[in-house]
This record gives sequence, structure tokens and C-alpha cells, in this order.
Amino acid sequence: MMRAPAASTARMPPSWMLAMAWLVLVAGCGGGAPTTQNPDTNAPPAGADYVGPPPATADIQAFRVNFWENIRPANRCGTCHDGAGAQPPLFARGDDVNLAYQQAGAFINREVPGQSALVNKVAGGHNCWLSDASACASIITRWIQDWVGSGGGGGRQIELVPPTPRDPGASKRLSMQPPAQFMALYTLLATNCSSCHQANAPTAQQPYFAAGGVAGQIVTPGPEDYQQAYTASIARINLDTPADSRFVLRLRRDSHNCWSASCSADADALQSAIQALADAIPVLALDPQLLVSKALTLQEGTVASGGNRFDSNVIALYEFKTGRGATAFDTSGVDPSADLRLNGDYAWVGGWGIDIRSGKAQASTGGSAKLQRLIGTTGEYSLEAWVAPGNVTQEDARIISYSGSSTARNFTLGQTLFSYEFHARSSATDSNGTPLLVTDPDAQRLQATLQHVVLTYDPVNGRRIFINGEFSGDADPVPGGTLDTWDDSFALVLGNEVSNDRQWSGVLRLVAIHNRALTPAQVQQNFAAGVGEKFFLLFGVEHLSGMPGSYVLFEATQFDSFGYLFDKPRFISLDAAARPGSIALRGMRIAVNGTEPLAGQAYRLLEVQISDADYSPGIGQALSLVGTIIPLEQGPSLDEFHLCFDQLGERSNVCSTFSQAQPAGAVDVSRTADIGVRTFDAINASMSSLTGVSANDARVRSTFSSVRQSLPAQVDIQAYLSSHQTAVAQLAMQYCTVLVDDIDSRAAFFTGVDFNSSLAAGSAARTALVDALVSRMVGVVSTQPAAVQVSDELNSLMDRLCAAPGAACGGRRTLDVAKAACGATLGSAVTLVQ
Repeated sequence: MMRAPAASTARMPPSWMLAMAWLVLVAGCGGGAPTTQNPDTNAPPAGADYVGPPPATADIQAFRVNFWENIRPANRCGTCHDGAGAQPPLFARGDDVNLAYQQAGAFINREVPGQSALVNKVAGGHNCWLSDASACASIITRWIQDWVGSGGGGGRQIELVPPTPRDPGASKRLSMQPPAQFMALYTLLATNCSSCHQANAPTAQQPYFAAGGVAGQIVTPGPEDYQQAYTASIARINLDTPADSRFVLRLRRDSHNCWSASCSADADALQSAIQALADAIPVLALDPQLLVSKALTLQEGTVASGGNRFDSNVIALYEFKTGRGATAFDTSGVDPSADLRLNGDYAWVGGWGIDIRSGKAQASTGGSAKLQRLIGTTGEYSLEAWVAPGNVTQEDARIISYSGSSTARNFTLGQTLFSYEFHARSSATDSNGTPLLVTDPDAQRLQATLQHVVLTYDPVNGRRIFINGEFSGDADPVPGGTLDTWDDSFALVLGNEVSNDRQWSGVLRLVAIHNRALTPAQVQQNFAAGVGEKFFLLFGVEHLSGMPGSYVLFEATQFDSFGYLFDKPRFISLDAAARPGSIALRGMRIAVNGTEPLAGQAYRLLEVQISDADYSPGIGQALSLVGTIIPLEQGPSLDEFHLCFDQLGERSNVCSTFSQAQPAGAVDVSRTADIGVRTFDAINASMSSLTGVSANDARVRSTFSSVRQSLPAQVDIQAYLSSHQTAVAQLAMQYCTVLVDDIDSRAAFFTGVDFNSSLAAGSAARTALVDALVSRMVGVVSTQPAAVQVSDELNSLMDRLCAAPGAACGGRRTLDVAKAACGATLGSAVTLVQ
């Protein structure tokens, strides 16, 4: 919530032969201690040793419980600010909480806790007790919020803070084509980094800024390789301050794959090459006739993340703000911290998040034990997450789990294809949290996109699942129960099981665990608050509009590692008494580092009349409901934005023609396969059509229902798994069983086949059977195997079935062999591949 003050191709071979060989096997078988809830404004924390004067007011008591007791430990602020250390301010003094309260007041911003002087001091690295200062700052912010908001509804209010006015600066820009001075930098990169940073390297790693290089050799690159290397290098070059270039910092600060005995010397060589490149690039000044707003970077905006979230009962929180390293910190402020250790294949995502590929993030059992203790006290809980599943083909994958193995847990959020799964251990379920609560597979609520997912549990309502603020409608198969059977030796893990055998792939942007069941209104509140590192950007336009304190407000965020999301543009004044009268706004464009990118200009045709009738004081007037993506260039701390207008108020001038902005880094992806596979419903419909058996037949419908989630869910043939083929085989055999067992159906399908005779090699019955299968299921298609090949494979299959010990090809065995041949053909790539 925001408010203005009173004044963000690999091909699977279409090998129906392999599928038939698989079906041979199928056919051959014959037919703890409780604690007080946080925050608690009525009593001090358990075990407190304070013996001084009691809190004089309710606010001092809230200060004591939520803030003072948390910062007093010696490893935090107690050593220096407790009175004995004589280092003012004495906000951690232990002799009198009332005096500590007075000392703290001058360093606390009650309106915007995150902008408190105390928070800023710790964020700068002052006595942070963790390895990441931003994590300490987040925790202290939460303690202040719990203190000053203890009488409210648990939301965070965000007050817009006007930025320092600054005109867009002149800038240096790299052109679309490599300048001659880039060659010196390329030579260093291609000679020393090509073992990894090019597409054909043995251990290829993006970005490919060394494309065309050979380790230890100076080569002349081809035009395509040189362009690719240049494009990948642009975002890692800081022309204004070469020493801050990512290339330089990667060696000087991180000691990443230095090629000599001195990382500092290697970093100096790169810096010199970038400096020479920067010296050759002219400074581009803006045309003074243009109508441009004031400028600011993303991080100069007002932090909007978590605005108006309901988090009064959060006991574990992961916002993934660190952006590097192997630890995701628990910033809930509730001790002990359940910090997560990252391992395996993972990556930090720009704008806060982690991308789990084949790794996981796991807390210690000691840190995780607080979940059992605090949730056990209330008997209810909520698991909240912003998730972006990597695909919709994952089965029995664990997104978030508080468990001890693949078969024992307290709770789990899982994925199977298009469904979310909720395991919840209670007196009404078993130790694995089953029976499961699963979202309806037909509704396909789980999608491979960013979604807000909340699981709630309480003894009255049992389990409930909310997706993007809405109740899924799925009913818990069992009633609610107690949590007496929870195990405090389990560990919290993201992206897998503790046993490492239930891998999930995708992005997590936020995970929060509450020891209360969120109400539907609170779920919607947190969904509306959004996620990620978001900012309210206030582009000053008072000098153009004539309206005091006027700005164009954007909600902006780093969308991913390649771009920024600009959304919800609004005209607003921070002067509560100001009114627009009538202001014309036409043709707005977003510029980055002095240039208007070609892509993302969604507001260039905007035409709005800002008027008193449509303007609301403190809220402003919406300009558009459209959002847009602007390419990232140098990163959120360096990229400078401003707005350009064709008209604003009485002034008009066409914005500059689109310049050649820096291209976004190329993303290397595999070529899409030329062929695909039918998905579950299409497979079922195809089998029904080919055999003539109704998909509504009770036997077929039962089989399809049981294997549906194991059938292909997307057409990508590269995602086709052996488990899919097993499910296809089961469904094909059921269709063929129903077909062959029905006398009239088989007579109509297998014309001329005498099922009372033998299917021995060379028999008329076998020939007629094979001909019917080939003509009705395979047909004549140029991309299919020739009919004679299919016939040979079917004959070979039936020879093996007839030669089985004790098996003749007559009597009942004739029907079994016919079913096997039918199932092998129906379940092959002939039917599946498209």
C-alpha cells in the first residue's frame, strides 16, 4: 500500500519399435515446549532477566517485547549500547527499559521503519551479526514494525518520499556494433576465459563473452562470434567508472578464475582495456529542447516491497535479498533463525529470488525446530510462497517441505503436473501427511508462471489452498485435527526432500511461514502486496506541468536478470493542497542512460487529460493500466531512467527519435524439436477413435483416470519420460482389451480374423490380424514407418509370444496375443508423435 505524505533440437526418434519392445514385457505377463506467540505486548519473553522498573506505558511494553529484548544480546547491540559500554545512544541499556525507550526514539522512523537511522546504520555494515548486512537490516526493520505496529492490523504502510531532483546526465553509450577499441578487451577475454564462456566450450557457461576464442592463443574471431562476444560484454562494462565494471570486480573482489598468480594484476589489465574503450566513446548530451522529467535510478525510489503485507504471525521468512553466496537468511526476526544452506545447481535471480535447477535449500534441524514449537502452540499455520514452477511435467516434486524423509513429514507443498499438493500431518492423517489435498487436475491451476500460493491449516477448516488470492475450491478429504504428532527433528527444505529424491525445478521469490491460518482477506492482502524488490519511482515533472510537487509515479522492479518491469503509471502530487486544473499529457517514453530503447515503449501513444474531476488528492490519477519491460543495461544501481514527453501541460516538442539502445544479452536456448507428442486428452481421444471403443466405457475411463497425471502434459518431445510411456502402455492395453473382449467390436475391427483358430506364423488369421492393425492404426503417411516394417515387427512380437514356454497360439491364447499386438501398435510413436 502506498500513500502520499500530508504535505516497481534434440529429437526423440519416432521409434515405435522401441515402444513395442517395451510392451512385449507388458503383454508377456498374461493378461516440544510451548512459547508465547510473537508479537506479545502483554508479557516479556520467557526467560527474560530484566529486574528494573516496569514499562510505564503500553508502547514501552511493546518496545520491550518486540525490539529491546531482541537487540540486547552481546552479539548484537548489547556490548556497546547497554550503558556499561558508555557508547550512546543507550537504547540497549539493561537497567531501565523506560530510559532505553527514550534513547531509541530519536533513531526510529515510525512512519517508515525501514528508513530508520538505526536500520541504515546496520545496513551499512555496522555490527551486523550475520554475514549479510541487508539481512540484519531486514530483521531490525521487522522488530521495529512489530513494535510500532503492535496495535494495528499487521500491515506495512509505505509513505512516498520525494527524491532529490536531478536532471538526466550526459552519458556514454556503446553502439550496436563493436567499436575498434573493443578488440583489446576481447583479446584478454578470449585468451583467458574461452574455456568456459563460449557455447562450444567443454564446460560452457553463459554469458558467452569469449565466443570464438582459444585458451592461451590470440586468434582472429569470425564476425558472428565477435558480435556475440561484444553483445554479451556490454552489460559488464561500466564506461563511467571502469573500475566498477563487472569484469573487473569478478576478478578483484571474487578472485574468479584468475589467469595469473595475481588476481589484482589480471583485474588491472581488464580495467585498463575498458578505460581505453571508455576514453574513445564520446559523451552524449540531451537536447535541451526536449521535455524530460527529472532522473533517478531504481534504487533511488521508495521501497515498495511488502507494502501492506499481513505478517503479524510470521515465524520464518525468506525474501532472498542477499543475491549471492550460499545462504538464504531467515529475516523473520524470530529466534532461532532457520537460515537455509544452498547447494547443488542453483542461481540467484535479479530482483530477489532463487532459481533451483537440481539443488535445494535446507535449514538445520535446530533452526527448523522452532516451527514445531511455535505452530504447536497455536495448532494452526499457513505456508505462503511466490513460486514459478520450471515446467508442468514435474511429478511428485517437493517445492517446500518440513520433513525427515520421502515418507515422513510435518507439512509439504508439492507439485504433480498441473496440480499443487498439500501434505499435512495431524491426528486425522498419517505420518506422511496423507491422504493428500490436491488441486483439481482438470482445472490446471498450477502453471509455469509466477504464482502466489498459500496453504492454510486449522482444526476447524482443515487444509485449504489459495492461488493468486483465490480459494481453489478443493475440499480436504479428511477433517481437521491436532498437531500433537509433529516431529521436531525434521528439517525445512526448499526444492527437494531432505533425502534428495524428490527434485523440484523452478524459482522461489518469497517463502513465509505463519503460525496462524491466514483468512481469505489476509491472503488477498498479501497477494495484492506483490513480491520482489519493488520501488515507487517518482519522476519529477513540476518544471513541466506547473503543478506544485507533481510527479509521474511508476511501480518498478527488476523483472529478471535482463529487464525492468514498469507498471501502473500515475500522475500525482505530494502537495496535498495542489490540484491539476487541466493538464494535457501526450506521448510518454521511458529512457535509460540518456537513450530511448527501441523495445518496451508502451506509452508512446498515450493521450490523457489530467483534470480535477479525475484526480484524487494523495492518490493521483491513473495514466494507463498497461505495464512494460525495459531492457537492463548496467544494472539496477547504475541504470538511470527519465521520461520524455511529446506534450505536458502547455509545452510540446516531439521526443527524440529512437536511438540505438544497448542490446539485451543473448540467451542461448536449444532449438525446438520439429516433432512433438500428443498430450493426455489427445492421446485418450486418439485411442478411442482408432479402436472404436468409447472413451466413456467404464473400464477405459477408470484406467485413464488412474494414469492421467502420468501421461504427457505438454507437446515438447524433449520432456517425454519413460514414466509417460508406461502410462501410455497401460491405457493402450486397456483399450485393446475392451476391443478384443467384445465379440461384435473385434469382428468389425479385425475383418476376416477367426479368433477360434491359431495365430501361428504364416496362418491366415495372423495375416488378417496384422493387416487390420497396420491399415487402421498406421495408415500410409510419408513420415511413418513403411507398412512392411510394421508388419515385420508385429510378426516378430507374436513369434516370441507364441514361443513362450507352455504357450500355444490357439484358444484363449489367441485373444491374449491379439491384445498384445494391438496394444503395441496403439501405444507406439505411430499414435503419439505429431
